[in-house]
Amino acid sequence: MASRSKRRAVGSQAPRPLGASLRRNEEDDEEDLEEDEEDEEDSDDEDAEIVDEEVNVEFEAYSISDTDYDGIKKLLQQLFLKAPVNTAELTDLLIQQNHIGSVIKQTDVSEDSDDDVDVDEDEIFGFISLFNLTERKGTQCVEQIKELLLSCCEQSTEQSLQAQLDKVLGDASRPVGLLLSERFLNVPPQIALPMHQQLQKELAEAHATNKPCGKCSFYLLISKTFVEAEKSNSRKKWSHLKKEDLMFANAEEEFFYEKAALTFSYSVQEESDSCLGGRWSFDDVPMKPLRTVMLVPTDRMDEIMETLRHHLSL
Repeated sequence: MASRSKRRAVGSQAPRPLGASLRRNEEDDEEDLEEDEEDEEDSDDEDAEIVDEEVNVEFEAYSISDTDYDGIKKLLQQLFLKAPVNTAELTDLLIQQNHIGSVIKQTDVSEDSDDDVDVDEDEIFGFISLFNLTERKGTQCVEQIKELLLSCCEQSTEQSLQAQLDKVLGDASRPVGLLLSERFLNVPPQIALPMHQQLQKELAEAHATNKPCGKCSFYLLISKTFVEAEKSNSRKKWSHLKKEDLMFANAEEEFFYEKAALTFSYSVQEESDSCLGGRWSFDDVPMKPLRTVMLVPTDRMDEIMETLRHHLSL
């Protein structure tokens, strides 16, 4: 088993319960409610105790290793869904360049701890990495990602935007890095700050030592977002969505959206997602799942990092 390295604490937070602000409306809710109605009074106190219970979980970051394959691939599948992208190959390549990126794991619980929590030391709750699309040109997963984005851009926006994206992706003199930051919904956004800070340090070191991924002119992000269903009728408007129209699954990514030179969104409503499936609503407003693509010039990262520090510092 590969040993863990680059171990560093990234914060202790009470994870936001799944569905605290974003929930699925299940068709069976009404039936379940009727079945439980008779026992409702007896279980009220117990249910309240469970709902109100706060579980403190401490996370740590580790360098990416072979043991993280299944967890990283699962998170990539959550991002790409049914899109024809070879996530197995992409996972392998991310592991190979382990001088870049980190995975989030739960801190080991000591034997004398009062917390009755089983910790799987290989389970990952999220990861961050950068994959240089320009350096890896010709690789199957890279070509698939570019084809996916260009196709979705063409279908969802005006032709001029698709031409602009095509030009950027094809310009070998200005490398584009795919910035991947994926985690489960119940992991708090505050964890993103130290993860991005560490990634920037690793990228600077890679640049200084001529290692892969060290030099990029743009960061490309594919963000999991949601929009009110009534606002998503016209695909042609998705290239002009305001930040206020979108709800980001990773809250910090709205700050990247503000600084992006190019943005567009496309629907993934018809694609199955085991982690983010169902009919979603926010404050009882029906929401439609999207993927929002952002092209961010790397010279704007200092401003973004400063904004992250302002909003996410503990």
